[in-house]
Amino acid sequence: MTTIADLLIDQGLSRERLEECRRIAATTGESLDRVILQKDYLPEEQLLAAYARHLGYEFVGSLDGIRVPSSFVNRIPVQFSRNYNLVALDGDGAEGLMRVATCSPLDPYAMDDLSSLLGAEVEPVLAPRTEITTLIARAYRHKADGVDEALADVAEDGDIAGLAEEIEEAEDVLDTSNKAPIIKLVNTILFQGLKLRASDVHFHAYPDRTQVRFRIDGILYDMDSVPRKAHEAIVSRVKVMGKMDIAERRLPQDGRATIRIGDGEVDVRISTVPTTNGERIVMRLLDKTARLYTLPEIGLTPENEGMLRDYAAWNHGIILVTGPTGSGKTTTLYAVLNEVDTTQKNVLTIEDPVEYSLPGISQVQVATKKGLTFAAGLRSFLRQDPDVMMVGEIRDLETAEVAIRAALTGHLVFSTVHTNDAASTITRMVDQGVEPYLVASSLVLVIAQRLVRTICPQCKVMVPINDEWTAKLKKVELTPDQVGGEIAYGEGCEECFHSGYSGRTAIYEFMKVDETLRTQIMEGATATQMKRSAIERGMITLRRDGQEKIQNRRSTPDEVLRVTQLDMG
Repeated sequence: MTTIADLLIDQGLSRERLEECRRIAATTGESLDRVILQKDYLPEEQLLAAYARHLGYEFVGSLDGIRVPSSFVNRIPVQFSRNYNLVALDGDGAEGLMRVATCSPLDPYAMDDLSSLLGAEVEPVLAPRTEITTLIARAYRHKADGVDEALADVAEDGDIAGLAEEIEEAEDVLDTSNKAPIIKLVNTILFQGLKLRASDVHFHAYPDRTQVRFRIDGILYDMDSVPRKAHEAIVSRVKVMGKMDIAERRLPQDGRATIRIGDGEVDVRISTVPTTNGERIVMRLLDKTARLYTLPEIGLTPENEGMLRDYAAWNHGIILVTGPTGSGKTTTLYAVLNEVDTTQKNVLTIEDPVEYSLPGISQVQVATKKGLTFAAGLRSFLRQDPDVMMVGEIRDLETAEVAIRAALTGHLVFSTVHTNDAASTITRMVDQGVEPYLVASSLVLVIAQRLVRTICPQCKVMVPINDEWTAKLKKVELTPDQVGGEIAYGEGCEECFHSGYSGRTAIYEFMKVDETLRTQIMEGATATQMKRSAIERGMITLRRDGQEKIQNRRSTPDEVLRVTQLDMG
């Protein structure tokens, strides 16, 4: 009979490492599979596949598209599900058997507890941890998550203002046991926001209530309302989290906190401003555990993807990504940097803030109060023998000049600028005071981008084109024939908040700085002239790229029109 040791060795684990892990497991009490993963001796998929063969379990590599039974969601607390990484794949507890995904094949106790809670027999199925946590977040998305219960506790608590207690270094928002009601409420709201993929959580003060809002896929949604009497306590609690001055209520303040959600950490940037109804809070959530997107996943056409790969292999020049706040510029830059071979190239970034951790790349956080600005960081990078540098944003003449000097001395520089389209990026740099000949000689590629919401796959339908759709298509310069006589849209369901959209993709405008454009920059051409000329030479505008997303049934005319209103080409 084949032993687990034989199977692990077949998967590529050496006998020496296996023995080492066994010794560690024996002395620490950890299970063998956990030790192998902690040591990073085998990828999780290979390890679980080996255990699945040995134990006779099924192994599932992806849990995409699986709907968790409502009986599981209603009976099992989310904390239990997350702590033990257990989630049901199908089956109904009433019928006596439920298939449950786990990433810990050697932990039978959690399964026994789950079986007792469900009142049903459970059959283990092995799946990667990231797949399980993603499915748990999806499954519990629409549950109240204890917000109502936390609000009830707040209403009963007489001393809601006395809560300015020390926060842990990284508080786990899942752990609401033995917490003061107001702490429990704030943690629960943050947890709900993270589950719903919110990028921002707003606490908006009104005369009679505090309205909680989440920004999901770029759109603000009203969520729970909190009684007005709890507002000051919420503000104080959030200020404690952000290490801000609780006593200062008349001036805007900024803070930063780190919270834990199970195993992962989330950076929170906090901003408060005083309004006539009390202080208003906005919390930006940056999930460090969110996966990095690769170039094929961010919405690039094959032509644009190939062009970006070519330019990313250059050894000098500036590549700029432009668009308004929240248009996915950093995601695009990270996807490009992820393609750079860090074993052969020295890659440095300076960001504000560092949003994700990139393997093999040295990332520096801006600290303006200490004198570490974009320009100062970039200047010091030049003494670090770099090949590729990324600057979070070129927002002043000093940063622009240092970036250009780096590009002209044999370095590849990536950065972002806030402008409406690719052509106006060039005129912005000249307006900042950079000499046109320096812009022309250093800039190699400008990418403008926007984010459009994608049609929800759960409620996506195809409908024949009527007069209303024809009018919408005309606004984005498409005819019914160009979309095949049918159009895709989302009817709206619980999964997408009845919006018809779930998730986002990007539309792009790639402007190559060729000889014609260089001449125009030197001659002081306007942004409109440069754009018109680039279109004549084959540039695809944001609007045109958006048309392709409609034709590929990924987005809708309404959405493309919403984000390209200022696109003239």
